[in-house]
Amino acid sequence: MKNFKFLAAVCCMAAVFTAMSITFVSCKKEKTDDPNDPTVYTLTVLSSNEEMGTVTGGGSYEEGTEVTLTATPTSDGYAFVKWSDENTDNPRALTVAEDLELTAIFDYAVVDLGLPSGLKWAACNVGATKPEEYGNYYAWGETEPKTTTYSWATYKWCNGSESTLTKYNTKSSYGTVDNKTVLDPEDDAAAVNWGGTWRMPTYAEWTELRENCEWTWTDDYNGTGVKGQIVTSKTNGNSIFLPATGYRSFEDFGAGIYGIYWSSSLGTDGPYNAWLVDFNSDNVSRYDNGRFYGQSVRPVLGE
Repeated sequence: MKNFKFLAAVCCMAAVFTAMSITFVSCKKEKTDDPNDPTVYTLTVLSSNEEMGTVTGGGSYEEGTEVTLTATPTSDGYAFVKWSDENTDNPRALTVAEDLELTAIFDYAVVDLGLPSGLKWAACNVGATKPEEYGNYYAWGETEPKTTTYSWATYKWCNGSESTLTKYNTKSSYGTVDNKTVLDPEDDAAAVNWGGTWRMPTYAEWTELRENCEWTWTDDYNGTGVKGQIVTSKTNGNSIFLPATGYRSFEDFGAGIYGIYWSSSLGTDGPYNAWLVDFNSDNVSRYDNGRFYGQSVRPVLGE
């Protein structure tokens, strides 16, 4: 009988590793003639994205065992959202009573700044995994960073110049007119790279952020040595950090001095421009600038 129990225990647990998750696989132990022999169940725990977070607590357990599941984001740029059965407890305690599979859902970290619109802002830039990282640079309406220079000659939505626009144009003197003034989802760097309901903020939403938050320059965010603006809600005290990322054109410029972030709104001075927010250690402003420049993108979560 001892040998049978040993072999049964061995067969009841094997680990299968995949690129995106760790699955604990086991077989339910068969009952023996011994009425005191417990039933063993499988608790399978998965991560929706192991680059964003990991999960502990899965395995094979005797019926009635108290187990704690813990979902842990891999960096400050990510957050646990919920379990696949809609439970949001983390850590989560449960009593094993059956074979069960649960997935921890992770997403990019979001901050509620108590804004009048209810809009929530991401904790980091597209291409970054932490608030202090610069992330990628995008021309307006492009969804991939360039490996070449940022210029009209390399810009996606024109034929080599500001007067040959092929999309997002309100004036015939600058190319093909379509009267689009806000980026389509397929041209939105936040929507394409992050998915879900993430998107780039509009000009009006940047204005809301400026008017409802205190902006404080720092030369050393959380001891990282990164310069930028800490944006703190006047309503609930929550904050996000916008690193001074500079911008890209024919050369890199202004990193550590300026922060320049795109909106999803076309410029009003001319369709060859788009609205942005610009800041340094002294002030926060906004203006519209050439769409071909490579600039940072900070997503928002909304409809």
